[in-house]
Amino acid sequence: MNKTADNKPVSPAPRCTDCAHYYITYEANFRYGCRALDFKSQRLPMLDVLEASGQPCHFFQNKPRRP
Repeated sequence: MNKTADNKPVSPAPRCTDCAHYYITYEANFRYGCRALDFKSQRLPMLDVLEASGQPCHFFQNKPRRP
């Protein structure tokens, strides 16, 4: 795990593929979607959120794991 200058661990940004709100659309031009933020994108929604706000997604929710 990476650490900052003051030696505190840096948590990695949440990954869309691990989020319960993430889904794949059937639209060729907008393949990825986020139900929590209600939008579709040409790239992973986490990248659009980070670019727009400068912060990682605050709506991330772990996807339930299959047994």
